[in-house]
Amino acid sequence: MWIFKGREFTEVDIPENAVGFIYEMSAIIDGKPVRYIGKKNFYSNTKKKLGKKALAEITDKRLKKYVRETKPDFMKYYSSNKILKDAHKKGIVIKREMLLVCFSSMDLTYQETKHQFLY
Repeated sequence: MWIFKGREFTEVDIPENAVGFIYEMSAIIDGKPVRYIGKKNFYSNTKKKLGKKALAEITDKRLKKYVRETKPDFMKYYSSNKILKDAHKKGIVIKREMLLVCFSSMDLTYQETKHQFLY
């Protein structure tokens, strides 16, 4: 569960034209507090292979055999930090908080660096 401005944040709450967000994850692991600040895009682009029927309809062999899909994937995200990933797998509760929503990828990168220096 993501928290943004004191309340739960879901896929429905994503602002229009938003690219991603700056987050802070924190937990107590082995009696020590662990904090991590990073960035995450709201959506990921994946390739989905075409099914048998769709492939049978393709007459030109040079055409792509997949379709690009854009879907939100941030709800299952538990940091790129190895310590926090392992802690999540062990069942340790991790507090996930969004600090800022960004509307361009350049601003997302800038704000991540800025927040890392601030905190």
